[in-house]
Amino acid sequence: MTATVPFADALSVLRAAAEETRLRILVLLGEGELSVSDLTDILGQSQPRISRHLKLLVEAGLVVRHREGAWAFFRLREGVAGLVAPLIAAVDAAEPPLSEDRARLQAVRAQRADAAQSFFARLAPQWDRVRSLHVPEATVEAAVLDVLGQGPVGSLLDLGTGTGRMLGLLAPRASRATGLDANHAMLSVARANLERQGLTRIDLRQGDIHAPPFGRASFDLVLIHQVLHYLDDPARALREAARLVAPGGRLLVVDFAPHSLEFLREDEAHRRLGFAPEQVAGWLSEAGLTDVRLRHLAPTGGAEHQLTVTLWLAHHAQAGAGLPDRAVA
Repeated sequence: MTATVPFADALSVLRAAAEETRLRILVLLGEGELSVSDLTDILGQSQPRISRHLKLLVEAGLVVRHREGAWAFFRLREGVAGLVAPLIAAVDAAEPPLSEDRARLQAVRAQRADAAQSFFARLAPQWDRVRSLHVPEATVEAAVLDVLGQGPVGSLLDLGTGTGRMLGLLAPRASRATGLDANHAMLSVARANLERQGLTRIDLRQGDIHAPPFGRASFDLVLIHQVLHYLDDPARALREAARLVAPGGRLLVVDFAPHSLEFLREDEAHRRLGFAPEQVAGWLSEAGLTDVRLRHLAPTGGAEHQLTVTLWLAHHAQAGAGLPDRAVA
């Protein structure tokens, strides 16, 4: 049966969309989230005017806004109002002015990608140094896919998303995907990388992993990939992550086993020199998760490979199932 819409809501939505600039904005946001600055460049209009149109779209419930430092990003609301979604999908984007908007959108994305690449190029030598100490990233990613199993992962949250690599790996299997990172520059890199992969509908947020801005039980899969060793209080981060896992959902942690490479603390800002299997498993159990399963990816190839990567996969008990004992395998 077709869902009905209250008359007042329908009138508000149609009034918000029935204006040339606002309709162009809705079509552009159908391609992915954009900032006020992006929309100003694409549409060739002043920032106050664009902001005024966005305010009306937000108030009508068609668009959501989130801050990223001094920036504000906008995207279509999840499950955007049924009255407007078919219109956005049906409008002919090959005709002006939408075709011109799309061409300028591609130019904005190209500029964003260039800026992100320049930033990442400055970090690459440091990252390459650390990557050379453990098994290849492809091996880690294959292990992540294997422990999660085949099939969809549901709603996905990547805490400390960094360059967005894990989102690029898992978002195609997610019903919705969100990445959180404290660093605006890293989010810019992630946004550019994901756009290059054609993944434009991912929600990227700036925020603190110790206080993630999401409601309880919001995600089916929460991922923390190579983040814990940077944190002063990893146990607290895991408690917050566990709070976000929906009943029947999972939390996957990827990090280093204990090691003695002190230069990583001094040169790379690692706060912790890896984690014992039972330490992280204990934190996950204390956070209310169960059935903690481990996998170790030991280094091979000689003395230059000195870090073991460990995967911890924990589960949230189904509603009403109680809280079983922790199992470490």
